[in-house]
Formats: sequence, C-alpha cells, structure tokens
Amino acid sequence: MNKIFEVPLYAYQRSPDQDAASPARHQAIVIGAGPIGLAAAIDLAQQGVEVVVLDDNDKVSFGSRAICFSQRTLDIADRLGAGRPMVEKGVQWDTGKVFFDDRQVYEFNLQPDTGYANPAFINLQQYYFENALVDRVRELQANGAPIEIRGRNKVEAIGTHDTHVTLEVETPEGPYNVETEWLIACDGAGSPTRRMLGLEFEGRVFEDNFLIADVVMEADFPSERWFWFDPPFNRGQSALLHKQPDNVWRIDLQLGWDIDKEREQRPENVIPRLKAMLGEDVAFDLEWVSIYTFQCRRMERFRYGRVLFAGDSAHQVSPFGARGANSGMQDADNLCWKLKLVIDGKAPELLLDSYSRERTQAADENITNSSRSTDFITPKSEMSRLLRDAVLDLSEEHEFARPLVNSGRLSTPCTYEGSSLSSADALDGPGITRPGSACPDAPLGDEFLLPKLAGKFTLLTIDADAPERIEEDGVEATRLALSVKDDLTLELKRRYLGDATSAVYLVRPDQHVAARRDTFEENAFRQAIRRATGKE
Repeated sequence: MNKIFEVPLYAYQRSPDQDAASPARHQAIVIGAGPIGLAAAIDLAQQGVEVVVLDDNDKVSFGSRAICFSQRTLDIADRLGAGRPMVEKGVQWDTGKVFFDDRQVYEFNLQPDTGYANPAFINLQQYYFENALVDRVRELQANGAPIEIRGRNKVEAIGTHDTHVTLEVETPEGPYNVETEWLIACDGAGSPTRRMLGLEFEGRVFEDNFLIADVVMEADFPSERWFWFDPPFNRGQSALLHKQPDNVWRIDLQLGWDIDKEREQRPENVIPRLKAMLGEDVAFDLEWVSIYTFQCRRMERFRYGRVLFAGDSAHQVSPFGARGANSGMQDADNLCWKLKLVIDGKAPELLLDSYSRERTQAADENITNSSRSTDFITPKSEMSRLLRDAVLDLSEEHEFARPLVNSGRLSTPCTYEGSSLSSADALDGPGITRPGSACPDAPLGDEFLLPKLAGKFTLLTIDADAPERIEEDGVEATRLALSVKDDLTLELKRRYLGDATSAVYLVRPDQHVAARRDTFEENAFRQAIRRATGKE
C-alpha cells in the first residue's frame, strides 16, 4: 500500500520572510494545508491572488479521515484542476443499502438519472485528496502562479487590525513575524486560530461514541454504502461499511456513551469487534483506528474583520452524511471569488459578510440534518427506539416509510434561499435551478455544462437573445449561448427550462444561480450583477 502520508510533501524550507528587516505582507495567508485550506489557496492563486499556506505539519493527513466526496465537491475540484486524479483513484458509488437486524430492508440510488461529468460520490482516503491538491499547487507554481506552502510553520500568535492581520510563526529555525491583508483559517475542529481570537463554537455534543477503523483486507463486498441498525454483531447499536481504494475498508461501530476511549482503541479490543462483524476466518490488518463523538456545532459567524473561517474550524457535524469536508469545500468555493472582487476593488468589503450569511445558513442546514440522523441512529428514549424500529420494519415492504429512515442524509449543495445576492425569480422554471441553487451539470454533446460556467460571471442563455458580454461597475458577465435543439438527452431542458420556451440565467463564479428570467432584459440583469456583488 502507498504510504504517502509518511512522506514530507512540503518539507520545511527557509523563507525570505524570515530574514526580512520588517514583516513581509502578503495578500492572503491560509492557515492549514488540509483539503479546505489547499482548495482555498488554489482557488485564489488561479485568480492571481498571492497566497501563502502555513501548516505546522509537512505532509498529508494520516488516517483516511474524510472518505466520502460528493459530486459537488468533485465539480469544485475539477474547477481547481484536481478533480480527475481524484475520480480516477477513488471508488465510485451511488447505491446504499440499509439493514435492520440480520436483513436488508431497502436500498437507494443517489443518482438514478444520467448526464453528469462526475459520479454521485467517490470514496477516497483524505491523504489521496490532499496529495492531488498538493500536486496541483506544484503545477501552478511551475507555471508562475503566486502560491506557496510552508511546512512546519506553526502560527503561535495572531493580531487583528483594520487593514491587516499580523502573525507570529514558529519554525525549526526559530520564530518570525509576517503580515497579511486577509487571513483564512482552515486549521480544523480544534482551530488554534479560533482559540487565539477567543472565539467559541455553539451547538450540541451528543452522548454517544463511535469506533472508526480503516481495515486492509481482500473482500467481495460491493462498492456500496452498507448501514446496519441493531446488527447481530453489534446488538443495540449501529454499524457502517464502505470500500476505499487499495483494499481499505472503512468500518464504523457504535459503542455507546459510558466507555473508556483509550481502552476501546487498543487492538486487543478492536480486533474481536471486527471479527464479530466480518467473520473469524477473514484476514485483515488495521491501518487506522480512532473514536469520535457526534458534535453538531458552529461559530456564530464566519467572518471577524479580516479573518475568515472555513471548514471544520468554522463548523462541525457528525460524520454520517458526509457533510464535513464536502461542506468545507463549498465554503472555499463561496469565499474565494468574493475575496478576489474585494481585493481588486470591484466589490465592497461587505460582500464578505454574505460569505458568512450564506455559509452559516449551509452549516445550519447540515447541523439540522446531522442532528436528525443522530437522533434516529441513537434514540434517546425507549419510545423513540420503538418508533424507529417500527419505521425500519415498515420500510422493508412499504415505500412510504423509506424516506423516514435516516442513516445519514447524504451531502447535497445548499440552496441559498433568500440570499441578499440573489434577484427575485422571474422564470416559472425548474425548482432545482431557482436563484440561490447550485447549477446542476448537463451533457452538451461530448462535453458538459459546468466547466463552461467555472470561475466567472456567466450569462447563460437557452434559446434567448442577449449580448456577448455585459459589464456593470467593473464586473463582466460573458454569454454562453445554448439551444434545446442540440439537447439530445433533454437533460438541459429538464434542469434549466422545464415548461418554459427560453431562459436567461446569471450564474455566479461559484456556479450558483444569481438570477433567471425567460428573456434578457438589460436593466434587470445589470441590477442582478450589482446585487450579486454586494452593491445593492
């Protein structure tokens, strides 16, 4: 097996900043070289923003940690130039099966229709995800992009000011000071940045613990998500099985609340639990073992002056539903185009408040879904358990009961309902593409739609006239003209037109819909651009 997490990928090197007579100042600094920090840095560098990533480690994360990456995350990774290696390495899946006791009660398909460049989900160890992003950083550096990763650079102190942020950084060769116009904290659930600024999480910690194990074994299980309620091998609890690359399998076993965590992680206690699940004769090796507690919490807001929080440093949810890393990727996707406009003077700083509003809305949606999943998986009373078990029994034969089964509502992109950046809907079209929603992909002959909407404001017209470009107050939207005459699969029509005969969309750089109408009206779309950039 490839132990890439043992190799320094961004080893410590002395920086000119360490020898500067006065602190150097950068346009942006990202703290944390996990998936979210690297994604944010790549996004900014691709837009020409000078960015430095500081990390107290010098290699990718040990243990697979996050493994389930959604279609939306893969679409974002494609825009960042790192999606293909992830999909090629990952285990693709769209089917999940739910078991109660020793029987399957039903299965589901996350992507029953076609016409997408990316699968519904892939399973991929987090270290491979991070490796793909580091490779992309190296590629950008080779092409002269203004991006740098500094390994073994640990931020020890932060000072906030009206025009910049100061940082004291510890290295193997001693400390140095540096400044940045904007600081993005992507330093995980235990965020030292959050602690240094005296900020807190708000939310719930659930009274339950789960054993998480990555097991290396040869097995004939299909590439599906299998979830058990009250299985024979873990009575009164739950279990989850997922396949990863390199014959690594993710297993989650519910343990209960009153346990000795250190004791439960010892191999002599873990291995009997796994043998009870897999069978006494199945040979396997432990790659990684940990215990986690469900937590559904977030910061009050994600922007504090010139410090912005993203990913686990800003919010935490339970792992069931794959809402952690996927939500964090959407944080970076939402933030970076806004920060670029602010840096360029094309939008007011208040635009960054919309990052906080939209992404706290998304965090609340994820927390709600995760809390409901947790309550279903771990009933808090005997009556709740009886009701849960009745739903599971009914779901085996009755379709109406299946939506009530909650083994983790899997991650979907948030629709920014009521966002101040969205214009009133003026098209009686499909709900999936209303203002605030993330654009779904659609086939365009041998190509796909989303890559053509990436990283810029786009005026998407479907059987409608419009100018090739429109500029409003320094912000340009360029036209992408399509027609349902070329839509052989009818997916473009279904997802973007519905019963309408024409449509015009203003699409944000993060591929969310800002406005839509049935025809192009210049004043309306100029106003939509101003609204989408925080000027109205």
